[in-house]
Amino acid sequence: MSAPKTPGQDCLQCGRCCERWGWGQKGIAEDLVPWLESDRQDILRHVTIYLADGMKISGAALSIDDLPKIARIRYWQDPDGKELRYCPFFWRSDDGRSWCRIHDVKPRVCREFTPWNWKNLEYYGSCPACRDKAP
Repeated sequence: MSAPKTPGQDCLQCGRCCERWGWGQKGIAEDLVPWLESDRQDILRHVTIYLADGMKISGAALSIDDLPKIARIRYWQDPDGKELRYCPFFWRSDDGRSWCRIHDVKPRVCREFTPWNWKNLEYYGSCPACRDKAP
């Protein structure tokens, strides 16, 4: 369950959170279901899956039947399986605004990221949406 949004806290699409924390995140199996059902290989190939037997596979090699075998999920990898230090779906437009190319199906860790609710001291002071609107 996500924390309630503080009134007046709106993302300004600066992209700082995605640049800083948009990679190396833990995933959940529930994130994978819509990607598998819609055959979103463009997303799945960027997911690292660790199975309970110790095997490491790409999300692109995963099936719905494999979900109970998952021990750990990590976001993001390149198509060859190397861990990325950035989100492959992050995009900055010419006007400086940041966008998520998979916004409608992005993982829960991204959907629920709200620094104004977490009071994340490392990030809080750098977020333009948080700076003048402390809860």
